[in-house]
Amino acid sequence: MKQEIRTEKAPLPAGPYSQGLKVGSRVYVAGQRPADARDGAIPENFADQARLVLDNVRHVLEAGGATMDDVVKVTVYLTDIANFAAFNEIYKTYFSPPFPTRTTVSCSLRGILVEVDAVAEMTE
Repeated sequence: MKQEIRTEKAPLPAGPYSQGLKVGSRVYVAGQRPADARDGAIPENFADQARLVLDNVRHVLEAGGATMDDVVKVTVYLTDIANFAAFNEIYKTYFSPPFPTRTTVSCSLRGILVEVDAVAEMTE
C-alpha cells in the first residue's frame, strides 16, 4: 500500500506528484529542487543550491520515518557537469559509507542548477 509523504519543511510539489511515497519499508523521494520551503527563494550559487536540495531530501525522508543513512539510491541532475566535484564534496557531508548507489546526469533544468531524488530502505 502506498502512503503519501508530505511536509511543509520541503517545497510542495509544483505538479501532480507527491513529495514522497512510503511503500512498505521503502521511502521514495521525488526530485527536490533547491527552493526554500518558507518563501520559495532559490540561492544563486551552486554550493548553496546543492545543500538546500539535500536538506529538502532529508526533510521528506524524515517525514516518511527514514534518515539519510537509510538511502540506498540517489539520482543527481546537474546543469553543468563541471560542478560534479563540488557536488561530491557537499554530498559527503550528508551521506556516510557505505555510500548509496548513485547516478549523476548532466541535463537542462528550468531555472535551477541541481536536482536530487532518492530511495531509502528502512530497516525494521
